[in-house]
Amino acid sequence: MTNTTKLLFPAPRITTVPTTGDDLFPVRRIFCIGKNYADHIKEMGGALGETQSVFFMKPTDSVICPTAKAPNVAYPPATTDLHYEAEIVLALGSGGRNISEADAMNHVYGVALGCDMTRRDLQFVARDSGAPWDLAKAFDESAVMGSIKPGNDLPADLSFALSVNGEQRQQTTVGKMMLSAPAIIAKLSQFFELKAGDLVYTGTPEGVGPLVRGDEVEITGDGLPSLAFTVA
Repeated sequence: MTNTTKLLFPAPRITTVPTTGDDLFPVRRIFCIGKNYADHIKEMGGALGETQSVFFMKPTDSVICPTAKAPNVAYPPATTDLHYEAEIVLALGSGGRNISEADAMNHVYGVALGCDMTRRDLQFVARDSGAPWDLAKAFDESAVMGSIKPGNDLPADLSFALSVNGEQRQQTTVGKMMLSAPAIIAKLSQFFELKAGDLVYTGTPEGVGPLVRGDEVEITGDGLPSLAFTVA
């Protein structure tokens, strides 16, 4: 008897992110951390000394990489309070379980700038009701990012900033993260087997705020490819 097993419909496309070379980085999973900068915790009404790190995930099809030819990021439905959150993104080239902090950065293929788009009104509803953050964080085109620069050098004085319509709204250095990049990778690997293709958004500093249609956003960082997009 001939085996006629087939896919019921075409397999989903592979999500990729460009690198500064000619290669494409295939995305496997997207991990994010909240409450990783002290001043951002305070601006959101939190108190230092509480449990800080909050991990959540986004689906791979939330990734969007704007270009000069396709600069638009869609304003999502079901919100009237869309916020930007500038972040450093780690792209893993390998992984494992129970990775040590000393070994963590050896698993990083490259680094990029990103923007964790957030339905803030829905996040506050989730926070107040104890519900998950999925509706607030895991929507289409919510994981905006620029090209990945190969290499795992992430000095504490690496600075990055976000501006809206030419006005700077966020600026910080990597050294102000409460959980360092190696610590984030090590902690995640206690809960998941990390693998090549995983992306890690490392948290946002203070200065988050709303976006409206037509706003032009730019994120820059020392030695990293800039990220620019328009809210459509």
